[in-house]
Amino acid sequence: MARTKRWEWKNVANGVSEVSLTSWKYFGDFVYQEMLDYDAYVWRGHRCSDWKLESTLDRLVRTAKIAPTKAPGFRNKHLEQFKYAARGRRGPNPPVLEDEDHWWALGQHHGLATPLLDWTTSPFVGAFFSFIGEGAPQTVQRAIFALHRPTAERRAREKLTAENARRRDELAALEKGGKPIGILRQAQLAPLSQAELRFIRPLSDENSRLVSQGGLFTRAPPGKDLESWVRESTPTDHKGATLIKVLIPNRDRDLALRNLNRMNINHLSLFPDLYGASKFCNVFSEIDKY
Repeated sequence: MARTKRWEWKNVANGVSEVSLTSWKYFGDFVYQEMLDYDAYVWRGHRCSDWKLESTLDRLVRTAKIAPTKAPGFRNKHLEQFKYAARGRRGPNPPVLEDEDHWWALGQHHGLATPLLDWTTSPFVGAFFSFIGEGAPQTVQRAIFALHRPTAERRAREKLTAENARRRDELAALEKGGKPIGILRQAQLAPLSQAELRFIRPLSDENSRLVSQGGLFTRAPPGKDLESWVRESTPTDHKGATLIKVLIPNRDRDLALRNLNRMNINHLSLFPDLYGASKFCNVFSEIDKY
């Protein structure tokens, strides 16, 4: 008797691959057989397989129909508003957050629309977040993404180096021409200090969930979903998989969550607060033999 096909790989585009599993029960096999030796991947789950790797702030800008020219000011005002709204609400003697990314990370933890995407170092935690959500419309498959952090960071550094070289060359050409260079143009050609894609791991003690979930964040260029960034940043002859999209049938939701609960991957372990206790009880009452 022929063995049931467990999964199928497909190269979608530059640096992006897709894996379709025939059942949730093969996800563990896939991780152990295909991914266990590749510990540099980080993971993220989506309830719907057609959702983009897009930040909530980018989605807010898009749905609010903010003009591209006004989007930077909108984002800055949004963060400034959060900083003022958070005054007196961070407990006694809160740590000083001088870095913008750490402010965004704090907001992400408390429901603010931010330019960040949540990731985890655990494929099974990623699977939990893929299957726990419910709602309509629902696609026939759930998605779990795996992103190879070293490759993504290397591509980001390469793009930063190339862009700064371009700016230096353009500025040198203008200076050689002998014409006055305005302050605005000089600012536009100033070297960039940060790559357009960054991985963020806050050290603040204010986010206990981040610790429990093995969490970290990515911040991509404004208005750019991460899959598109990977495709555009990867040479056409690249053979590796920088981003892997794992698809699992939605019909296996209850089975997946029961299995993950036996592994102690549930709201209680991932959300060490009353929110996690409440959500755990809701799922316990919803799913038979949870």
